[in-house]
Amino acid sequence: MNNQKSFNTLLLVQAAMIAALYVVLTFIANELGLASQAVQLRFSEALTILPYFTPAAIPGLFIGCLLSNVLTGLALPDIVFGSIATLIGAVFTRKLRRYKWLAPIPPITANTLIIPPVLLFAYGIKPLWFSFVTVALGEVLSCGVLGMLLLFALSKYRGRLFPGE
Repeated sequence: MNNQKSFNTLLLVQAAMIAALYVVLTFIANELGLASQAVQLRFSEALTILPYFTPAAIPGLFIGCLLSNVLTGLALPDIVFGSIATLIGAVFTRKLRRYKWLAPIPPITANTLIIPPVLLFAYGIKPLWFSFVTVALGEVLSCGVLGMLLLFALSKYRGRLFPGE
């Protein structure tokens, strides 16, 4: 039972650290004008590969995205649906963890499908097709390129960073 408590504490700490890191990275991108609107390149989205390593990343990413969206002053639909897109991406990244190269596909797909209509209805950003292109491009760069670089860098230290996995 003591081992289970230690493992649960570890997952809680990991989730909190991931959420905090997501917020900090989003604030950096926000200061550079890259975190919201039609053209988005959130450095924090690279963290969406973390469910490959630990289930703690699922709530960590969701809470981090939710807090980031609230604290950077986004519209309510963006807060809600952006956070849900991150949650969906995280859950499916975890489900596909046997296939390392697929890790960035769920968050890229979820955000590309969910965020453009939010940009149209919450902010009036037109045309819709342009938002699909820019969000997809931003997600490919954030999750696909930066995320995969992070995945390979962390793979070397997997046992130390994510014990019990």
